[in-house]
Amino acid sequence: MNSLAEIARQLEKDNNYLLVGHVIPDGDCVGSLLGLYQGLCAMGKKAGILLQDPVPALYGYLPHAHIIQSPGQLAVFNGVAVFLDCSDEERVGEQSLKVLTHSRSSINIDHHQSNNLFADFNYVDAQAAAAAEIIYHLLLELKVEITPGIANALYAGIIMDTGSFLNGNTTTASMCISADLIAKGANVNQARINLFESKTWGEIRLMQLALQNMEISEDGKIAWITLPLADLIAIDAADFFPEGIINYTRMIKGVEVGLLFRETENEEVKIGFRSKMNVNVAAIAEQFNGGGHKQAAGARQQGNIAEVSSRVIQSVKDVIG
Repeated sequence: MNSLAEIARQLEKDNNYLLVGHVIPDGDCVGSLLGLYQGLCAMGKKAGILLQDPVPALYGYLPHAHIIQSPGQLAVFNGVAVFLDCSDEERVGEQSLKVLTHSRSSINIDHHQSNNLFADFNYVDAQAAAAAEIIYHLLLELKVEITPGIANALYAGIIMDTGSFLNGNTTTASMCISADLIAKGANVNQARINLFESKTWGEIRLMQLALQNMEISEDGKIAWITLPLADLIAIDAADFFPEGIINYTRMIKGVEVGLLFRETENEEVKIGFRSKMNVNVAAIAEQFNGGGHKQAAGARQQGNIAEVSSRVIQSVKDVIG
């Protein structure tokens, strides 16, 4: 693995970058991409951003969110590919990988403990609560001024990956970095309103469905939400990817692990894992070709949602005992 200083020196060398994030992008993914994009532009570099899936509407308030492109909008790229918030190369999606086929070199910046150091240059800090924290330190290393635009992007990333500083991954560094971002122009009210107080009626209906479909184990240690594709289609929410619904499972007293099963087309089930305290859900997710952090992880499986959920719940029971 490389040092952060070595990653900075690599970014100084070239002039053509394409920043790429993972499928179903969350706040940390989007915020990190936009923060580094603005930093590279300030250095006079040519940069673009690639995401296979659309940017969720709640991040539309962030500066330059509109410049993010999909694979269909780009030709094959032959510059330097920078992977952000991706534990492995496949996380960017098959279509994005095709765009990157002829990249001259690659840089991997991440905070997932399961990262397999897949790029030519790699920097992974599993102690960082969010990739946005790493980008903050990287921009300082590059001597790039943290503008209000950069501050808002990175602040959004930290807010979302720490669960508004309530998750166990929150550190003193998270708080100190966020304080500095606010001092440099991150708008707290703007973040609160856009990230938490601007839900559409469709998202509220999805939340209603999720709560109706929540179940709990007999011992009260596991709670899970199932979202079958037919139910999502019925409320016109098949394309919604709102963050935070899974956290309702952890709000129940006594629950140690919360799960979310969301069925998509082609009989694929996306699985979210959340741990309240000591259970390492990243290790459980790895059993299903997934990964993540000790208290927050994800995976995907082919199959019927009832069968997949049954297998995963049993695996959690085996761990909890």
